[in-house]
Amino acid sequence: MKYHRIPHSSLEVSKICLGTMTFGEQNTELEAHNQLDFAFERGINFIDTAEMYPVPPNKESQGLTETYIGNWLEKTGLRSKVILATKIAGPRNLPYIRDNMALDHRNIHDAVDASLKRLKTDYIDLYQLHWPQRETNCFGQLNYEYKEDNSGVTILDTLEALAELQRAGKIRYIGLSNETPWGVMSFLKLAEKHNLPRVISIQNPYSLLNRSFEVGLSEISHHEGVELLAYSPLAFGTLSGKYLNGAKPAGARCTLFERFSRYFNPQGVAATQAYVDIAHKHGLDPAQMALAFVNQRPFVASNIIGATNLEQLDANINSVDLVLTDAVMADLAQVGIQYSNPCP
Repeated sequence: MKYHRIPHSSLEVSKICLGTMTFGEQNTELEAHNQLDFAFERGINFIDTAEMYPVPPNKESQGLTETYIGNWLEKTGLRSKVILATKIAGPRNLPYIRDNMALDHRNIHDAVDASLKRLKTDYIDLYQLHWPQRETNCFGQLNYEYKEDNSGVTILDTLEALAELQRAGKIRYIGLSNETPWGVMSFLKLAEKHNLPRVISIQNPYSLLNRSFEVGLSEISHHEGVELLAYSPLAFGTLSGKYLNGAKPAGARCTLFERFSRYFNPQGVAATQAYVDIAHKHGLDPAQMALAFVNQRPFVASNIIGATNLEQLDANINSVDLVLTDAVMADLAQVGIQYSNPCP
């Protein structure tokens, strides 16, 4: 395994992070623990979860993912050996988590305490805002229309609440997710002005099919040291090629849940086919090639992979040892020009 120190922190994380949003939906607790055991044995020390997981979210399963992880940590005694990241859900349509989902003092404190209880730990290494307080373009939305935020909750309010939890020792560092360049810079400027915690990471989608991070956010990563925790690096598994030609593999995420249609527009399907063809041309596994591309980007701190079985997990972890040649990168660049960011 390869490791990387996140700037402005003491966190030295594995280049591959174990994503866990299938725990409690597609994976039982036993399967989740088997994945955690396997990942740890392979050198992964970084685990990412969220209070709203598993996905798709629903009232009955909410919190199961953190509970499964907490039970594993208690059983194995490995808490001090892993870097644990989780997220607070923001103001969206999830009223079963809390009546008011604003990123204010009460909600942030309540959310952290609930996560700590489920995770069976006294502290969270990286606490992330799952999405912004304000409505903005995230989760693949286009055709931006500004909507006034009438919540009365400011970024400064959110930072001050997080600072209290950091001083209390409940969280070590803070990060953002599904954020924009304006959002990241606003957090940084306010933290500097008011001597509040500095965000150290941003968790956004990034893959061969979605390279929107490169427009704006990558420059912030370079100059400010707020590096990317890349999620959906396989674009819900589409970059493995398993959904090409209309295939619906039994038990696969996009077979089970038709809501995940982000990567199936005509441009996305055509680009996926082109990338799979490149992998075959160079004798590579398409999924490992797609993950290796993300691993090699200079702004990526860690690549968040997910799997529903140990065979997938093993193959995905092995991508850390794959270094793409100049010839492969040149072919990928050509497809990237032909199908420019088809699934933002």
